[in-house]
Amino acid sequence: MKEDFLHYLWKFKKFDTLNLKTSNKEEISIVNVGQYLELAGPDFFNAQITIGDQKWAGNVEIHLKSSDWYVHHHEKDPAYENVILHVVWEHDIEIFRKNNSEIAVLELKSYVDIETLTNYQSLMSPKSWIFCEKLIGSVNDFTLKNWQERLFFERLERKSKSIFELLEQTNNDWEAVLFCLLAKNFGLNTNGESFYEIAKSIPFSIIRKESFEQENLEALLFGNSGLLDLDKEDNYFKDLKFRYFYLLHKHKMEKKHFEPLQFFKHRPDNFPTIRLSQLAGLYHIQLNLFSKINTLNSVKSIYELFRVSASLYWQNHYNFDKESPKKSKKLTKSFVDLIIINTIIPLQFAYAKSQGKDCSENLILLLNEIAPEKNSIIDKFNSFNVKAKNAFDTQSLLQLKTEYCLKSKCLECGIGIELLKNN
Repeated sequence: MKEDFLHYLWKFKKFDTLNLKTSNKEEISIVNVGQYLELAGPDFFNAQITIGDQKWAGNVEIHLKSSDWYVHHHEKDPAYENVILHVVWEHDIEIFRKNNSEIAVLELKSYVDIETLTNYQSLMSPKSWIFCEKLIGSVNDFTLKNWQERLFFERLERKSKSIFELLEQTNNDWEAVLFCLLAKNFGLNTNGESFYEIAKSIPFSIIRKESFEQENLEALLFGNSGLLDLDKEDNYFKDLKFRYFYLLHKHKMEKKHFEPLQFFKHRPDNFPTIRLSQLAGLYHIQLNLFSKINTLNSVKSIYELFRVSASLYWQNHYNFDKESPKKSKKLTKSFVDLIIINTIIPLQFAYAKSQGKDCSENLILLLNEIAPEKNSIIDKFNSFNVKAKNAFDTQSLLQLKTEYCLKSKCLECGIGIELLKNN
């Protein structure tokens, strides 16, 4: 048994509340279980409880055993001086405050019915992937959809924190924030962090000034990425290298050094050379990109905005000095879908939040237009009869797996609580 099960029992009063008595046989009446804040200090704050003839207001601490109070050294912590009730599964020792007054103890195991305990044991049975894998497919659609919406916005809240940190670093320039986030997206998983650092290393005011020539943007991005460090015979390479050092001098920039970009295991269309050229092309043809993105509310309009390709040189190259069959290297629909999911949606959410506005419904509608993501986590949920129909579903399922299933937070999960009630 885990302590979070006792938190669940207390929070939702999943025990016989009519006949409660302390370990000293005093009657207990729960007026208010208190707030479950999951912060340092007692588990439930500002509870209201009547013990005997005395009404108490204060905090409730929960442990598996009474002796855990001393194991965790709560007797030395002033934060626990206002505990009015110690709720435990097993009472094995009396506990006292600093002034030697005894703290009332409620031993829960005497008041929990066997069905609730059996349901918990069934839910928390040994897992192969997630605890509820044999049961999750039976959860009704209403519960699942409500919880998915909560998961989706939890995920956006988490992502918005890093966006606001970046906003502070860029002097509240939303266009600069978008440039960095898009760069990370263009780098995919392998080169995403490197692309992000490269974008941050170039003041966005310089990107604005040089956007009239795509080659200038390529020179800045390729140069700061280290792709121009070698000597090549290729004329385009030589031109970019000349432009790069000219631009460094012109804007009084220092040459940056980052980890080498990765080509290994990438399909050629995902080579960093192609993705950096496409990013440069985007900022060459689209001015004030953030302003445009922030007003778009349909996938079709976003596809139109991102109708860009690598520059002419890269139509028949993947690397410098190595010519390849000609191919128009445009951003694909599936790649733009990733941009919508990982950059546009979080950015629109963060911007609306900064303005005190709510764009929740629009974001959900936007993701409902996008095909579900394909990865091993989504495939596994599908095998448990939890079918993802669109990107909204997949984003919420990814949040479920990473923030609840992997952390065994079943009793903080809407699905886990529903299964515990109905199993």
